[in-house]
Amino acid sequence: MTVAGAATLPATVTQALQRAGIPLQAAGVHVQEAGGERMLAELNPATPFNPASTMKLVTTGAALDLLGPAFAWKTEAYARGTMEGDVLQGDLVIKGGGDPKLTVEGLWMFLREIRARGIREIRGNLVLDRSLFAPEGHDPASFDGDPSRPYNAGPDALLFNYKTLTLRFMPNPAQGKVALAVEPPFTDFHVIGPRLGNGDCGEWRKNLAMSQDAYVLDIAGAYPASCGERVLQVLAWNMSSARYFEIVFRRLWSDLGGSLAGVVTEGGVRPDAWLLAQRDSVSLAEVVRDINKFSNNVMARQLLLTLAARYTGQAATVAGGAEVIKTWVASRGIAMPELVLDNGSGLSREGRVSAGGLGRLLQAAFRAPTMPEFVASLPLVGQDGTMRKRLNGDTVAGNAHIKTGYLNEARAIAGYVQAASGKRYVVVFLVNHANAGRASEAQDQLLKWVYENG
Repeated sequence: MTVAGAATLPATVTQALQRAGIPLQAAGVHVQEAGGERMLAELNPATPFNPASTMKLVTTGAALDLLGPAFAWKTEAYARGTMEGDVLQGDLVIKGGGDPKLTVEGLWMFLREIRARGIREIRGNLVLDRSLFAPEGHDPASFDGDPSRPYNAGPDALLFNYKTLTLRFMPNPAQGKVALAVEPPFTDFHVIGPRLGNGDCGEWRKNLAMSQDAYVLDIAGAYPASCGERVLQVLAWNMSSARYFEIVFRRLWSDLGGSLAGVVTEGGVRPDAWLLAQRDSVSLAEVVRDINKFSNNVMARQLLLTLAARYTGQAATVAGGAEVIKTWVASRGIAMPELVLDNGSGLSREGRVSAGGLGRLLQAAFRAPTMPEFVASLPLVGQDGTMRKRLNGDTVAGNAHIKTGYLNEARAIAGYVQAASGKRYVVVFLVNHANAGRASEAQDQLLKWVYENG
């Protein structure tokens, strides 16, 4: 199970795997000094595993190196027609540049800038240009049958607010009802809340049944008063991206004193249109931090397609993005022959990488000039991101940056541990098994062992 010259797995790890009912052949481990050759432990290093969200390390590592940490996405506004005072006798076109983090606040600032350019009334249509990404189709129910989950959002060249609704449930027993506060603000869309219920809070979300179309989100079922205030994010799964953009645009534009006479439609920027305004996104370094610390799937997918758009010279596809990354892997001399890169996020049943391959990628990232941005993007054990609640108060807490991955029958960790000796180690631990949900103890034991013995 081990390679020549590598220490066997520590007893605490093998015992934890035994308690979890996970055989050694269902796990891949790679522990090596960062920037060095010393191997502490290795198990099934060449076996391909589904890495779940640790696949994001491949996507973000490639993007930082290829694009640079200061890279920013551009969203553009064009006008077509004639101006008569503050009236545009024609169309306003919003062209998406693939920004993974265009939020309500960002759109509001962008619309303020457009208003400052002298446009108040739009007599034509609002045209949305999504042509940067090829239309490949996305079914939010295809992965796990729960299309309302925000992690099932699909990529979009004009992705806005992750296409989600944030619902705050506020039970009022005195009035016998549940009030709802909804973000973002919108026009011509209604949310119908659940009835007030009794009993324990328990798994309250499972008691709610949601149906949604372009005009209504109806939440049936009972919300227990004992839950108090709770927040739920819901993907607007049964609504087109254009419709989602429209209901928020009309509200924000109206709040800014503007009006739109026409409809919201999709199309491109015509030759007779002129550039009105341009909005730059936050930096790639900030986006990578959000992707890795909070395991944001749709942002990772946006990043993969951004690489495709930039390096293939045509409308971006997933296959194009995967090819860009595989070319980068080869150019950096990173041996990953087993790599199967599906959508770049790890939210996939088909994605594959080995513990050794991912370890070599982490070594390359450690030696790269973008190492500080990459390492800082990973969750800090016991303190933030997806590792915030793990190993709290343990010796390794605050001394390891570790990306996690969770899928049915897959659990993964990968990143860097700074040992008590001061040395840093690359650590990868992948598990694919029916009992993978029980693998956290073994993975935590490995992190502790590396910290204490590295």
